Amino acid sequence: MLTFEEKLAIATSFPELEQKNVSLGRVNFQYPESKTDKKNVLYHLHPNGNGFVYAEGISGYRVDPKGMVNIRDFSEEDLRTLIQKSIERLSIDPSEGTMAVGDEIEEVWRNEEGHTLTIILEEDMWNVYAGIYLDGTFPSYNEAKSYLMEEGFTKQN
Repeated sequence: MLTFEEKLAIATSFPELEQKNVSLGRVNFQYPESKTDKKNVLYHLHPNGNGFVYAEGISGYRVDPKGMVNIRDFSEEDLRTLIQKSIERLSIDPSEGTMAVGDEIEEVWRNEEGHTLTIILEEDMWNVYAGIYLDGTFPSYNEAKSYLMEEGFTKQN
């Protein structure tokens, strides 16, 4: 496990983040250029080494209800990667519905009958799959989301 000082050094190596000291010796790192209402990339980094990074919508991470991932046991490489992905995620205007090339976005949606569809960003297009079969292709996330909602599907966490 990285120490508080090591995690602090990693966070301060991102020049786009601003350090904000909070209570009990904890530190937040905010991304002031965020295109969303979320600004905290690193939240409540504590002297005991615990802390959280915003990862809502980034595949491969289990997030809490606030969209955060606990980083207590992260390696330096894993922490750097997640912070970079978080910054990239917050750099995207949600109203545009498009993501930067290379982001791995995958969401599972389910209807009341138990059927599932998956939205996957591929080559700048949002594809909706029913298992291995392509159900639809959309130029923006919002269009894919609207389609799924009209069909009675809800996003699963």
